[in-house]
Amino acid sequence: MDFILACVGLVVLLLAGDALVRGAVNLSLRIGIPALIVSLTIVAFGTSAPELLISVSAIREGVPGLALGNVIGSNTANILLVLGIPALITTLHVTDNSTRASYLQMLAGTALFIGLASFGSFTWVSGLVLLAALAAMLTHAVYEVRCHRRNTAMACLETIAAESAVEDLEGADPDLPWWKIIVFLIVGLIGLPIGAELLVNASTNIARELGVSETVIGLTLVAIGTSLPELATTVMAALRKQADVAFGNVIGSNMFNLLGIIGVSSLIGELPVAPELMRFDIWIMLAASLLLGVFVLKKINITRVWGIIFTALYVGYVVSVLL
Repeated sequence: MDFILACVGLVVLLLAGDALVRGAVNLSLRIGIPALIVSLTIVAFGTSAPELLISVSAIREGVPGLALGNVIGSNTANILLVLGIPALITTLHVTDNSTRASYLQMLAGTALFIGLASFGSFTWVSGLVLLAALAAMLTHAVYEVRCHRRNTAMACLETIAAESAVEDLEGADPDLPWWKIIVFLIVGLIGLPIGAELLVNASTNIARELGVSETVIGLTLVAIGTSLPELATTVMAALRKQADVAFGNVIGSNMFNLLGIIGVSSLIGELPVAPELMRFDIWIMLAASLLLGVFVLKKINITRVWGIIFTALYVGYVVSVLL
């Protein structure tokens, strides 16, 4: 019964998160907020909303290990699984994308996260530091895009690029009526806390029944579930030969998980770092991040063979956590 409730909670989370993204994106574009700002803030928040709500619920329920396990497990899954499975379908052409700067920012965010974790817990001070780093990265991204647009010679090209950005923005629909926007927002805002509550309570019960810690459940069951939106997006990007979208999705999600979700969660309550996380799981997350760097920095395409290796590495990691 708990497993069924966990699945129901996960489905509610995913559907509510998608509804919130669609409603927020279209509302923002209707009131004149640029597509760039929407994609960097509202979409990033909306797609990570399930992880955020799970972390908040876990703190309220007194199981902070589930919150940290979810974020660390999701980041590992985002690299090995979310990039591994699409590579089984088609080659991800790294040579055509320009995610070097974003990757280095993600690596810096990972190093900051590990440095703060080494103190034994994430406090409100840690939260402020992480959120400040996230704000700096978003500010830099906005500045870079504005500089790029200023260097564009022809105004018509800027207009076409802006229109294309709106069309490619996840959930954007210029013809969506106001009443649907409101419904999407209400469904998202109501569904997210309900889904999070169901998933956290059911996952906690499953952990107790199996004799494992809530941290392990967060690293595996919950992490895989909350990585499904990123997986779906990356598979579609791979099929459309948009490797930059696939890598951007993973890199952006990982940055927001570490800096935004843990940052906000630390302001709500202290997050003690379990010893097993510092001994093993955090370093696996770092190793996966460094492995991704080989492909991004050296411009090596992720072929089907690498897809098999990535997926096998993730399966091996999950098995080692559960045993």
